Amino acid sequence: MDTIYSKHRRGLRLIALLLTVLLTFPVLTACGTQTAAPPPPVDDTRGGTVYNPPPANQTQARRGLTTGQKVAILAGAAALYYLYNQHKNAQGPGPQGQYYLSKNGRVYYRDAQHRAHWVTPPPEGIRVPEEEAQLYREFEGYNNRPTGRTLDDLQPAPAL
Repeated sequence: MDTIYSKHRRGLRLIALLLTVLLTFPVLTACGTQTAAPPPPVDDTRGGTVYNPPPANQTQARRGLTTGQKVAILAGAAALYYLYNQHKNAQGPGPQGQYYLSKNGRVYYRDAQHRAHWVTPPPEGIRVPEEEAQLYREFEGYNNRPTGRTLDDLQPAPAL
């Protein structure tokens, strides 16, 4: 009787060891650092405007557009470059966070899940004081001009 009991006991130990290994394997592999690349970019250009200006009811000090001040309207590449310059040193994720300039000449930001979202300037353009807009006068979209530089021109040439 002892031989039958010890044979079952050895079999049960082997099964218990196998189950222990199988059940601890997923736990041990899940504890590793995540080295996967971030998910692919999200193209929000089809769903409407990505640029979300702060709500009008916020009390925010505006660098002033007074009634007598001349303004320029930035659209297209000029508006994208303006938005990029306004957000390139911002902190945090999302549309109010840091913006990046891609190799293909587009502007994007990353959300909390590190997905890239392409930025689309508002269709009506961005009203900017004329003195500040002078930085963007050579770009397409300055005062709704259809010609000018694009953001592709800003990328450095690849080294040979």
